[in-house]
This record gives sequence, C-alpha cells and structure tokens, in this order.
Amino acid sequence: MAITRRELTAGAGALALSLPLGAAQAQDKTYVMKITTPTLNDTVHQLCKAFGAAVEKDSNGRIKAEVYPASQLGPIPRQIEGTQFGAIQVAVIPPEFFVGVDERFEVMATPGLLNSMAHGQRVAADPEVKKLIFSLGANKGLHVTGLFLATPSHIISKTPIRRLEDFKGKKIRIFASDFQFQAMRRLGVTPVAMTLGDVLPAIQQGTIDGAIAALNVYVPMRFNDAAKFVTEIHTPAIFLIIAVSKKWYESLPKDLQQIIDKNAAQETVAINKDAEAFVERMRKTWVERGGELIQLPADEQAQLIKTLSSVGGDVSKNKPALAAAFKTVMDAASRTK
Repeated sequence: MAITRRELTAGAGALALSLPLGAAQAQDKTYVMKITTPTLNDTVHQLCKAFGAAVEKDSNGRIKAEVYPASQLGPIPRQIEGTQFGAIQVAVIPPEFFVGVDERFEVMATPGLLNSMAHGQRVAADPEVKKLIFSLGANKGLHVTGLFLATPSHIISKTPIRRLEDFKGKKIRIFASDFQFQAMRRLGVTPVAMTLGDVLPAIQQGTIDGAIAALNVYVPMRFNDAAKFVTEIHTPAIFLIIAVSKKWYESLPKDLQQIIDKNAAQETVAINKDAEAFVERMRKTWVERGGELIQLPADEQAQLIKTLSSVGGDVSKNKPALAAAFKTVMDAASRTK
C-alpha cells in the first residue's frame, strides 16, 4: 500500500511532538535517594545530611534525599549489598568494609599512613588516590564518587590499655580488613571483625574486651555506659567513601548524575574543618562524661608505629593488584606530608 505525502508528514509531526513530551516527562520525574551510614550525630552523619540537602537544592527537588543513620537500613554488609543492587542509593561507609567487593579498598586503612588529620585530608584529595578509589567496585554495582577523612582511630576498652603489654590477650573488634587483622595480631590481640551495630552489646556482654572505632562513635552512641577507657593510638585513620548504586546512578538523566558527582566532591572537602573540630569536641565530652583518655608512653607509641608500619607491605606483597594500590596510597602520603 502506498503511503501518501500527507500521511508521511502527519507521522513525522506526531513523532516530533512526542519527543519533547518524553523529555519533559524525564525532567518532571522525582527520584528518591536513600543515604545510609552506620553512625549517628557525628561528622559522617553531618556530611550525609549536607550532601543530601545540596543534591535536593541543585536538582530543584527532582532528587529527594532521605538520610538513614545508625544502620537503620541494616548492618553494614546489608547496606553495601543494598547499594550494589539499587535498593539503597548511597552508602557512606569506611572503605575497609568493602573488601568483599574489592580487597584494594582496605589500603586507606594502612597503619602508620598519616601523621595528622590535615595530612589525611591531603591524601584524600590526591588525584591519584581518588582515581584509584573511585575506580573500585565499578564492575560490582558501585559508583564511588567521594572520599574523606573522618577521624583517627581510638581503642575503647573495659580495662585500661596504658602500655603495649596491655594489648596482649585482649579480644578487640576490628573493621573487616586484613590490614587491621594483621596489625592487631602483631600487638598480641585476638581480632574480631564485627559490624558497628553489634559492638556495644558485645562489650556489654563481655564477648569482646574492646573495639577499634573512634570517639566520634563512642560519644554520640553512648559507649561510656559500657566502657570508660579510650587509648588514642592514632592509627589507622578512618576514611569514608560515598558509594552510589551504579544501577540507580545510570538510571538518572545526565544532568542529575553531574549534580551527584559535583556535590560529593564539594561536601567531602567542606567537611574537613568540622571534622577536625568534632574530634576535639568528642575528646572533651568523653572526659566530661567520666571517661579517661590514655596516651601510650612516647617511646611505646613510636614502637607501636614501627611495629605496624610494615603491615601494608607485608599483606600486599604477594597480591599484585593490592600491592599496586598500596604503592599509590603510600606515594601520595609521602608527597603530601
């Protein structure tokens, strides 16, 4: 059957009209962005709220942010899985917990990597470090778009750790990282990998003697009711990543993808001054609530750093991909001192 010129013109006109309509519908669609994090009322929670608010503002409400602190969406492994599969849109979690996705995530927990928080902030901003960390997990459902330093590590314990010998025989919670596992073993500790939501009841019940985390966690989450002693070992540093569900990210229009990435970059820098100030406030508050802050003797702190500083190299030496990632981070730490 022949198609007349009038029919052809009418069909083309209908197609032309449908294209702007589709584009307009895409512009009108609202996307929910659930942001999950394990902690509460700390620097990380603050960043999640600021990031969500910035994305809402810049997207003119096309993205609606919902922040779920304190593992409200499940323990850390479930938060990560939910982000990979798209049920959760953003997870702000220490990279060591992503070692099941790619073991190279743990290089940010290298013992002895930093000499100060300012140094850690420079490492987090280093282009080669960002290139490395942002590339991880892309083949397993993650779009990593932010990296920042929250705090140095602190060890909380039911009995005081005042000397290196006091570590021996204790069961200490660690992050899910071979770097932390081997570091604690060198100190004579039995390391127990555990998600944050399980730590406080485990200390209360005596399942563990203490934990690696930070005053940023212990103070807002009222750990002082279970243990009074915090030893400031200063290593490893606790970095956080902003991991976006790749499935969800790729479903967004290009302009919204750019808004996500732009605000992740801005907020992970904007948080730096507040992060340093927050650590100092938590130190003061811990003591005000009856807790004790402990520093190892200077010579023993130096010995601790010396003992732990070779962990990263030893763990990674027979794993080429991990060794290359470790070198990238160590090189960045060296040039940003």
